[in-house]
Amino acid sequence: MKLVLLSGGSGKRLWPLSNDARSKQFLKVLENERGEMESMVQRVWGQIKGAGLADSTVIATSKVQVEILQNQLGGVPIIVEPERRDTFPAIALAASYLYGQGVSLDETVCILPVDPYVDDRFFDRIRDLEKALHHSGAKMALMGVNPTYPSSKYGYIVPEASDNAGGYQKVGRFTEKPSEERAERLIEQGALWNCGVFAFKLGYMMDTLLREGMPIQYEELLSRYASLEKISFDYAVVEKEPHIAVIPYDGYWKDLGTWNTLTENMGLRHIGNGSISDDSSNTHLINELDIPVTIIGISDAIVAVSPDGILVSDKAASPRVKDMIEGGQRPMYEERRWGWYRVLDYSKFGDGTEVLTKRIGLGAGRNLGYRKHIHRTDTWTIISGEGILVKEGSITPVKAGDVVTIEPGTYHCLKAFRDMEYIEVQKGEIVQEEDFEEMFSSWNDIERHCVGSGAQAAASGRSAL
Repeated sequence: MKLVLLSGGSGKRLWPLSNDARSKQFLKVLENERGEMESMVQRVWGQIKGAGLADSTVIATSKVQVEILQNQLGGVPIIVEPERRDTFPAIALAASYLYGQGVSLDETVCILPVDPYVDDRFFDRIRDLEKALHHSGAKMALMGVNPTYPSSKYGYIVPEASDNAGGYQKVGRFTEKPSEERAERLIEQGALWNCGVFAFKLGYMMDTLLREGMPIQYEELLSRYASLEKISFDYAVVEKEPHIAVIPYDGYWKDLGTWNTLTENMGLRHIGNGSISDDSSNTHLINELDIPVTIIGISDAIVAVSPDGILVSDKAASPRVKDMIEGGQRPMYEERRWGWYRVLDYSKFGDGTEVLTKRIGLGAGRNLGYRKHIHRTDTWTIISGEGILVKEGSITPVKAGDVVTIEPGTYHCLKAFRDMEYIEVQKGEIVQEEDFEEMFSSWNDIERHCVGSGAQAAASGRSAL
């Protein structure tokens, strides 16, 4: 069996902590058994490893989330969508990738979201999807959650009235987000919550692509990705397929998609700098800034503070935040494969010059890409840590207190020996994240490029520290 985790989301429902670059699955607000804070995707990946499924799993995501995935999970296999085009194109791309890797057409492929909040038995149950496909003769097998209450927030899978022979049932129909009254009637009929988990044989998806006139070769599909219809897999495939089996899951499952549901599973009343009075019952604080936040006499509320903004909301009303925030706002905090950055200030002057100031954290042993900027000058002031600067092939040690200027057109990168923080001031007529041309991202490639500089051997030895 091959697992494909779908990682997407626009980050609106958990604003201001989430944004286009840091969706809900990347928020480190859950406490693990060691008392450490972890994100939903870190929790799920740990469960997948515990179930012995990590070697069979790939993550499909858009390119804006690649670096944060690498930052939080390390070197996991990732299929990169050139742009977001909903779940059907993403699954089609993942299937063509597996096909191009020589995976058998008879191999079972299981699709699931990257952020379910479940117990470990959930991943043991996923293995049973393969058995359900085999024994039922169905084209697709779904996993549904036994409902614990009549919710209007979820879709429902309604099985046909029949015995649950072999541990599966035939799917009769789907109902999307019914009223609570109708949901109660559906539950009486044996309906299950649709948790977005389904499996099929790889050959089934290849046949679907051919039938839709889409290429099955990965590189060709990748080149045509921008022209694919934006449509969900549910609408494009699942609801049109008459032969579907479903297996029930009776363990813990929750969608932590709103502040209300997320805080129910946080474990901690507050994260970050601040305090909550004892008479503020069922109130949570998450503060990513250094300034303290104090909450007094306010119950049933969420207070979330980040570089992107501040939210103070009654928990029941908090889902309305997605309708109130402005679209297209630039993320003020991002995690990258090498560390993180926080925007401190942005100014635009009368002559058209822009100045953007960031505080950047570079993890020990990690490096920036070897790149040049076209339109801007960067000035770095090292605050803490030590490492080496590579500038046009020359390697120089840097430490706290050093100031470095990078002119436009100058290839450069930075590697940290110990955790490093520095202030970066970008100045130019155009200040954009996309203003770069990268030659190398791997440190080994950068080092090879610097052979003959006279400092490479010293840098190689120091990098082991």
